[in-house]
Amino acid sequence: MAAASQNISKFVQWGRKVVCVGRNYRDHCAELGNAVPTKPMLFMKPASSYLEEDSGPIVVPLGCKDLHHEVELGLVIGSQCKDIKEEDVMSSIAGYALTLDLTARDFQEEAKKKGHPWEMAKCFDTALPVSRFLSKEDISDPQNISLWCKVNGEITQNGNTSDMVFNIPHLVSYISRYFTLQPGDLVLTGTPAGVGPIKEGDIISAGLGDKITMKFNVQHRS
Repeated sequence: MAAASQNISKFVQWGRKVVCVGRNYRDHCAELGNAVPTKPMLFMKPASSYLEEDSGPIVVPLGCKDLHHEVELGLVIGSQCKDIKEEDVMSSIAGYALTLDLTARDFQEEAKKKGHPWEMAKCFDTALPVSRFLSKEDISDPQNISLWCKVNGEITQNGNTSDMVFNIPHLVSYISRYFTLQPGDLVLTGTPAGVGPIKEGDIISAGLGDKITMKFNVQHRS
């Protein structure tokens, strides 16, 4: 459906895919013992993993013993991007969202050891808590804004998008060589250091500069 007939602020309801960038902050690579990548490392989450604020709790996936939070800036795509040049990227972005890329770390580590895909670790229901849409006018410089995360009121992550390994124009241009980005799609740009566990009963909150905050409860699957 054409973007003109859609309300881009409702991207959660009609966006077709979420493209995520792993290991895009050097301090996060270091804390996990990973090398800094020489090209963007990509994976995806399904639209079914979205969790909007006030729509329910984060649910720990069945069998997971080590669920981690990762706060990220999300880019909401406003126009089709295919083989887009870096200098044209910013005009194709409609706005932004604050996101949490949740990772079942024990699932991920088991998959990595076996050389298996990460879907079980990244794509479960409620694996992508997300804020409301933020327009481009809300964030004057998305490449220099703070990101933070708290668990039960204690700060765990406190970074800045200026520390990305690959900046926003490079990321979107690179992704568009392989995946055509459609209006309503979301691109997650990576997480700074400080990722850590959350468990049932925890309250996790996150913020993007002074522009927006969000809060979620955590519970086990009933």
